[in-house]
Amino acid sequence: MASAAPRPACDADVVVVGAGAAGAATAYHLALRGWRVRLLDAGSLPRPKPCGGGMAASVQRLFPFDLGPAVDRVITKVRFTWCLEDPVIAELPGEAPFWIVRRSRLDHLLAEQAVGCGADLLEATAVERITREGDHWRVHTSAGGWISCRAVVIADGARSAFGQPLGLGSPQPRFASAVSVEVDAEVLEPNTAHFEFGLVRHGFSWIFPRQGGLSIGVGSFIGREPLESEAVLARLLPSFGLPPDSGERRLSPLRVWDGHHRLHHDGGALVVGDAASLVDPFLAEGLRPALLSGTRAAEALDRWLGGEAGALAGYSERMRTEWGQSMAWGRRIAQVFYRLPRVGYQLGVKRPTAPRRIAQILSGEMGYGDIAQRVIRRLMFSRSQS
Repeated sequence: MASAAPRPACDADVVVVGAGAAGAATAYHLALRGWRVRLLDAGSLPRPKPCGGGMAASVQRLFPFDLGPAVDRVITKVRFTWCLEDPVIAELPGEAPFWIVRRSRLDHLLAEQAVGCGADLLEATAVERITREGDHWRVHTSAGGWISCRAVVIADGARSAFGQPLGLGSPQPRFASAVSVEVDAEVLEPNTAHFEFGLVRHGFSWIFPRQGGLSIGVGSFIGREPLESEAVLARLLPSFGLPPDSGERRLSPLRVWDGHHRLHHDGGALVVGDAASLVDPFLAEGLRPALLSGTRAAEALDRWLGGEAGALAGYSERMRTEWGQSMAWGRRIAQVFYRLPRVGYQLGVKRPTAPRRIAQILSGEMGYGDIAQRVIRRLMFSRSQS
């Protein structure tokens, strides 16, 4: 840890608002470095969260402890279909597979590790507002009191309202419409994830195996038409041998990446994870950027708390280069692909090299920028010929 500047009389060095994947990761890395951290969550851990749970195994390198206890399945194969037919199979790189995690386990594991390093976890503690008081912050809670701190991390998910008043993240976040369904069922292919591109207008469906069942999602990523999830599920679920009304439907809006935005406040505030609009706008991956942003935010705060004035700006810039530059291309691909989905499937998925490339993106080995110009050129050429 850097040599610390004199500390004002605060309750904590950092308050992290939200104990999801991004917030708990931030709290862990800060507590590991010796800072006084309070991790607040409106609920109680462990708690379920609507999320497919797909995550590149490469995130393990961000943590010195084993994430394995949170992993339900190791995915080694991905199947793509168009209207449940015309399948394409991709083998994932053996050195970087795709994981399916149970969010209740992952979030709890990260929070436990943070507490083990000295962080204070305050459960059932909702935050009502965040104010700046002189040279420190006050985080006001539903209990009627406040916690004073030198820095605050906003990590309370897609519905967060705390970043925008501070000028953090997108001033007008763009949301994808998504419905998730958890179904208890026999899993015939426990190592295969399925992406269905034909049934959903302007989007796709995902079917991920988990212990004892399936995590299923329906998402629409461009346009403003209502998500006709029930019609999609009525066809999708029977294709897996399930009744069309199986499982409990949960609306789970995704706050997708929509441009480069400032993720830091010079006075000591950062936004991470879904609250920072970091979800992949093409394939809806949210866990990798959540854990990446939590790690990078902690690294920047460690330097800033130690007296390095420009460290927080480095967080915004690093997330831009490590995630945002790829997502800028991902957004362009999504805008073309989901407007021409049939063509996109033929030219972007069924090409001999395409499944391997998509698998490498899912595993974190490759970014959208590595393939974007060729993919967009092919799609736009096909559009001009039609």
